[in-house]
Amino acid sequence: MKTAIITGASKGIGAVIAKRLNELNYNLVLNYRSNTALIEELIDNFTNKDTNNIIVKCDISLYEDAKKLIDEAYNNFGTVDVLINNAGITKDNILPLMTEEEFDEVIDINLKGTFNCCKHIARRMIKQKYGRIINISSVVGLSGNAGQVNYAASKAGVIGMTKSMARELGKKNILVNAVAPGFIKTEMTDKIPEDIKAVMLKNIPLQRLGQPEDIADCVEFLISDKASYITGQVISVNGGFYM
Repeated sequence: MKTAIITGASKGIGAVIAKRLNELNYNLVLNYRSNTALIEELIDNFTNKDTNNIIVKCDISLYEDAKKLIDEAYNNFGTVDVLINNAGITKDNILPLMTEEEFDEVIDINLKGTFNCCKHIARRMIKQKYGRIINISSVVGLSGNAGQVNYAASKAGVIGMTKSMARELGKKNILVNAVAPGFIKTEMTDKIPEDIKAVMLKNIPLQRLGQPEDIADCVEFLISDKASYITGQVISVNGGFYM
């Protein structure tokens, strides 16, 4: 039975990916930062009861916390096959009004958090000569977006990190890819005002928001044997919003 770590697993895309990997018979190490009730409810609702799952509360933007997450996974399961760096936040503001704190917090969690987790698992995956790392980026990391200088920078950084890691780790049979979601129906997009959402939909050829399951489908493929010759790639799941 394989084991996967998912950061930011308590809700949204992370929770749906967790459900999918549970269905695929993975043991799961589920990371969250604050809401214990949500993560426990997620596990209670898993349909596959034959897997083993642990939860690890920590802030991956902190180097030692991320090390704790990886150590907990290996201490419990001996090996980890998949790391999914999903944890992310937004602190939107236009550039003249954006505070240093808003910029730093987004970079720390979205970009540094991804680095921290990859850094701490790299030697272990090299030793086991196998690994699949999926970094959740964003369409905004490719296209940019007004009011999201911090978020766009963090997600563009994740893409650069993904490509560099793929070059370093490929010879050890470790594949590193990024998934760049477009506008996906989550709590994050539910907060967007309806008039702005209407404008967004006009720019999406498929004329609808994506679903978290669309991202889970992509992740499922990338960690499967069918994707064994794919690394260093950014897979856009955005309904044609950005091509």
